[in-house]
Amino acid sequence: MNNDKLKYGDKILYMEGVIVEIHDGCVAVDLKGRLGYLKVPMRMLISDYEIKIGQEVGFNMSFVEQLGDEVNEKYISNLMTRNKKIDEMSNK
Repeated sequence: MNNDKLKYGDKILYMEGVIVEIHDGCVAVDLKGRLGYLKVPMRMLISDYEIKIGQEVGFNMSFVEQLGDEVNEKYISNLMTRNKKIDEMSNK
């Protein structure tokens, strides 16, 4: 891990949510306490059971920290290209 870029210490928080969507490669979770919505790759979900909508999940999470004011121009360019392709496909 490259934690030397972070200015603030880690504060691990236990959080819970409910599975609200299941797709081939990901699941979506509504966080309890009206804290938002999280979509994670299926490979990151640990489960001994068949995954079903409405099941509760728990996980540890820390705060997201912005690393600086610079914009990653390559990422923005890739995002714009992707969105343009999606628009072109939907207009066909």
